[in-house]
Amino acid sequence: MESDALFTLGEPAGAPGAPAGSGGVDGFTAARADSPLPVRMRPAGIDELVGQDHLLAPGAPLRQLVEGATPMSVILWGPPGSGKTTIAHLVARATDRRFVAMSALTAGVKDVRAVIETARRQRRSGGPPTVLFIDEVHRFSKTQQDSLLAAVEDRTVTLLAATTENPYFSVISPLLSRCVLLTLQALDDDAVRGLLRRAVTDERGLGGTLTLAEEAEDHLVRLAGGDVRKALTALEAAAATATAVGAERIDLAVAEQAVDVAAVRYDRDGDAHYDVTSAFIKSMRGSDVDAALHWLARMLVAGEDARFIARRMVIFASEDVGMADPTALTVATAAAHAVEYVGLPEAQLNLAQAVIHLATAPKSNSATTAIGAAVADVRAGRGGAVPRGLRDAHYSGARGLGHGVGYRYPHDDHRGVVTQQYAPDDLVGTDYYRPSGHGAERAVATRLPVLRRIVRGLPAPAARAGAGAVTGGPVGGAEQVSGASEGGSDATEGGQ
Repeated sequence: MESDALFTLGEPAGAPGAPAGSGGVDGFTAARADSPLPVRMRPAGIDELVGQDHLLAPGAPLRQLVEGATPMSVILWGPPGSGKTTIAHLVARATDRRFVAMSALTAGVKDVRAVIETARRQRRSGGPPTVLFIDEVHRFSKTQQDSLLAAVEDRTVTLLAATTENPYFSVISPLLSRCVLLTLQALDDDAVRGLLRRAVTDERGLGGTLTLAEEAEDHLVRLAGGDVRKALTALEAAAATATAVGAERIDLAVAEQAVDVAAVRYDRDGDAHYDVTSAFIKSMRGSDVDAALHWLARMLVAGEDARFIARRMVIFASEDVGMADPTALTVATAAAHAVEYVGLPEAQLNLAQAVIHLATAPKSNSATTAIGAAVADVRAGRGGAVPRGLRDAHYSGARGLGHGVGYRYPHDDHRGVVTQQYAPDDLVGTDYYRPSGHGAERAVATRLPVLRRIVRGLPAPAARAGAGAVTGGPVGGAEQVSGASEGGSDATEGGQ
């Protein structure tokens, strides 16, 4: 199978648990002259490993792991091309331990148990300790991961596992607690650039047969996005193109011809999915429309389900815009409908329009906090019985139980609102909804105190001398609660 690092991971020769070194180097396919460039350029030693300086200091866990100083089990977590499998290769070559490599894509519980049993027999007979490398460990089921626990616990095997997924979500807690978690970072541009230059001159790579123009180098670094394997693969493709046309130099045109589209790093089931989605939501919440459009484009180009994007926008419309611009929910819902009705690629226009509306709209999370507070009270047991006047009175005998008795019909009052208890007894006077002064919610914030005073039967505040007409104050003995009496609203201003 193809690994995500700098060389190809081969299946162990023979049955799982075959002696290290059979069929390649310690279970790995040996590099050949016709091997891919990333395979040929794999580091020969830990000092050639770049981009993980935070883990390579003297005495650091990664250096101890490679040098075999401490028999600790380790989980390597990092993005593709950050060197996880490369580290496993260095471990295989640098110590006298028996090394077995397997992939979670093809191995099962039976394979794991066979390796553990062989390791246990060798340990009892005084043989070398066993390092078990499992690539893509997040693909192991809970049962498969469970099968490792006892052997890792008593160090029958030293586990070296690699994953691109967040191990706190993809690895069971008992296994995670038995291992040291090392987080690898995507390589920065300087590290990728250095490896490209090494590959151009090194005998394992192009051997100086071609030169790489600065503009082409910049292009390859940009395409790689921190993934060394991607950078070296692109360089090899560009070198093949240059050789085919008889050029001695890889210029920008050749590099662009060889690799014409950047593959966006985005795993719809992994961290990138959650990270990009989070950035998308937070950009809209922060009213940065340009950043929000970037993250939208990132998701669309990567093939994210447009329905997922639309659903997140519908949620956002109420969670973060809410009453500051009630039309936001209508816009987001319409975009979601357009995704279903029109489909991609045209629906990206509808999504973009909705993103622009949501990002530039005035913001209010009052609906979010209101329902959150109400739910908290319900879960805390606050509430009580439904007031008798509000109970269902449509069936025979309901009136005899007192249901509906005393209920006042709001439309019988010229204001459309009457004094009446709607909340259960122990929540009377509780305010959940606290409107902001942003956008359209400014008018609601003015009207709401009047509504609450009337409903709760509270006296209106006295008018200030010389203040002129009081908004929502008594007019003809009755408080005005219509939108017009509140002075209206300016939905184009967010109060921000």
